[in-house]
Amino acid sequence: MLLIGEALIGEEPELAHVDLMIGDKEGPVGQAFANGMTQLSAGHTPLLSVIRPNLPTKPATLIVPKVTVKDMDQAAQIFGPAQAAVAKAVADAVEEGVIPKDQVEDLVIVASVFIHPQATSYNRIYRYNYGATKLALKRALASFPDIDTVLEEKDRAAHAIMGFKVTRLWDAPYLQVALDNPNIDAILNVIKQLPNSDHLILEAGTPLIKRYGVDVITKLREAKPDAFIVADLKTLDTGNLEARMVADATADAIVVSALAPIATINKVIEEAHKTGIYAVLDTLNQPDPVSVLKQLDDLPDVVELHRAIDIEETEHAWGSIEGIKALSPKILVAVAGGVRVDTIPAALSAGADILVVGRAITNSKDVRQVAEQFIEGLNKPEIDQFRVMTDF
Repeated sequence: MLLIGEALIGEEPELAHVDLMIGDKEGPVGQAFANGMTQLSAGHTPLLSVIRPNLPTKPATLIVPKVTVKDMDQAAQIFGPAQAAVAKAVADAVEEGVIPKDQVEDLVIVASVFIHPQATSYNRIYRYNYGATKLALKRALASFPDIDTVLEEKDRAAHAIMGFKVTRLWDAPYLQVALDNPNIDAILNVIKQLPNSDHLILEAGTPLIKRYGVDVITKLREAKPDAFIVADLKTLDTGNLEARMVADATADAIVVSALAPIATINKVIEEAHKTGIYAVLDTLNQPDPVSVLKQLDDLPDVVELHRAIDIEETEHAWGSIEGIKALSPKILVAVAGGVRVDTIPAALSAGADILVVGRAITNSKDVRQVAEQFIEGLNKPEIDQFRVMTDF
């Protein structure tokens, strides 16, 4: 038996983060317990968890400090409130039936405990570590999370300490605002006027990137830190190099032209997925995108059915959506070129997941109002607007 639990509770600087293993004394957890007791390291000395001196908890629990203990004040926090909190949480878990009482002599626990170097309140250290340990134990014994929860949450979640959010596209449809004007001041002015929405994507347009290079993405990121940003390079060659450049510039997606050699498209997709960004295939001037997709080693994340500005009087090429989605249920389809508020219903009914809109928003007299009209046309509520902070 080897079960693993994790929990983070509280607020800085006393927040508690507990990782733990629980398992048989005769198994790998028991071996780790014994190794921890006998193989000490400076600043990370493991200690038995005791409710009070001379009263260790059951199952026997070994605490391993995550942060290097540098002085006696930090040592006192570990040997005082944190030690007592972990011990009490383990004992209460037994009393509440989380840990079977008849197995306490057969099991051991190894708990890795975080104490922030700036923590001062013993009361909060105790309460947060008690709660985190109890929750981590419950999760371990329940094998939380199950894989379905992981897959559902992975694209919604934002790490509390990471400092920024990596936005993923999991709740279509979306509005993608194409920022094509090769004037960075004008573009930043547009971005300031755009409403905050979970269904808004920013596109660093080809003219903008041609003038300023991919580093312009950094400026867009500074203006809208949590935005999903597409770099519309329309790559035709050196696919892996350009995908890496885009990822290094903090974009979330790179656009490759469907007119590029198949080898180039493959390299863009491979490098994009390697770096954790999306690959978008732009079908501008490609009459049969499905035939291109069938030749690829791996499918892109998004296929953009693109009607050029210079031929906007022609009909939309939305008839390919069904054939594209037949290749993969996960693929998203974007439509671009002359999309207007009055064409939103037709695009959505055809199966479009992303509506790409440029001048209709960026050149309007009231950017915010027009953008809100498009977002309202998506008929999609804000993501998580009714969701409260949960324990995961």
